[in-house]
Amino acid sequence: MHAQCNNQARALEAFENAAKLAPKQPDYWLNVGAAKAQLGYIEGAAEAYEQCVAIDPDYVPAYLSLVNLRKATPQSNYIERLQKLRQRAKTNRDAIQIGHALGRSLEDLGRYEEALAAYTAAKRMLREEAKFSIDEERAVFDAAARTYPAPAGAKPGHPSEAPIFVVGMPRSGTTLIERIISAHPEVASAGELSTIPALVARNAGTPSRQAQLEAIATFDAAAFGRAYEEYARRLIGNEPRFLDKLPFNYLYAGVILRALPNARIVCLRRHPMDCLVGNYRQILGVGMKVYDYSYDLEDTARFLILFDQLIAHWRAVLPRDRFTEVSYETLVAHQERETRRLIGFCGLSWNDRCLAPEANEAPIATISSAQVREGVNAKSVGRWKRFGAGLEPARKILAEAGLL
Repeated sequence: MHAQCNNQARALEAFENAAKLAPKQPDYWLNVGAAKAQLGYIEGAAEAYEQCVAIDPDYVPAYLSLVNLRKATPQSNYIERLQKLRQRAKTNRDAIQIGHALGRSLEDLGRYEEALAAYTAAKRMLREEAKFSIDEERAVFDAAARTYPAPAGAKPGHPSEAPIFVVGMPRSGTTLIERIISAHPEVASAGELSTIPALVARNAGTPSRQAQLEAIATFDAAAFGRAYEEYARRLIGNEPRFLDKLPFNYLYAGVILRALPNARIVCLRRHPMDCLVGNYRQILGVGMKVYDYSYDLEDTARFLILFDQLIAHWRAVLPRDRFTEVSYETLVAHQERETRRLIGFCGLSWNDRCLAPEANEAPIATISSAQVREGVNAKSVGRWKRFGAGLEPARKILAEAGLL
């Protein structure tokens, strides 16, 4: 419960107590490790994950967590153990996690084409289960584009200026932007709230994302905005401003600015090929339909085209003082200039703390927990070029669409 409410310190205390009571349960140590990683205790997190595999050398989830925290070296890695585990994986879920852990370890050793092959073997199982359809996604994106502007005669939304939304493709730099903005003393981070999509679904009363977005034409914008803020404030209290970093809220930018016309939305953009690889080399959310595109490189390329088209639409129709884009590459190359622009866009006074997001002590509940604590850097810019010819079919799709 504490973890779900973004209170990671209390969650860690509870997890550690559970591990003390049942020290031979690897699940409990996995929870300890996850809470420590989110709080920035990286070495402590790694030690907890090591405890998992000391108890059970076949405990798959711990390996994926470990390789996300510690870089493999020729002298210290889990490659041989992961290869053996892959051969005797008991479930598809185990095989998928092993494949990604193996891929990340091979990357660390510079064996990028082998890493891509490991990711592809793991993703293939997910793709077969997901049955992704780009045509279905296109219909959802088209419905999203029609949510703004409001129809004639629609009533205004909730006037609060408190919310700031950070959106964008996963692995595009949204966590970094969240850390920059929430380093400001007037901003509290609520983490990745599922509140906007949940309210959209409740308003429509249907599981169809397309139908949910189409139902927004007649929604009560002010009631929607109030309900959203009331829920967020249960988590963050009465802070003057708060930030919601659910990446795929980009689908709901029109909904957000009808329900909360004084909110700000920051959309992260990243080189499409780096974005493609970033999505492919992670397990984003097994069983969550919104991530089904990420199980195939060419599907991911086609999805990126839909994303680019929707953001171009938002750029054209949303108020410029309420919706802005930030280029990841420009941010890391011109950190202070872009940070000052970003803080000004959010309607905040300047604070030097925003230039040191790595010093932000708030928990990080994403797979970027170790990466963003390294500070702003360009290490991942152009990463896609290392993976070789296996990316060529997807690159061609993006190039033909004019994204490269």
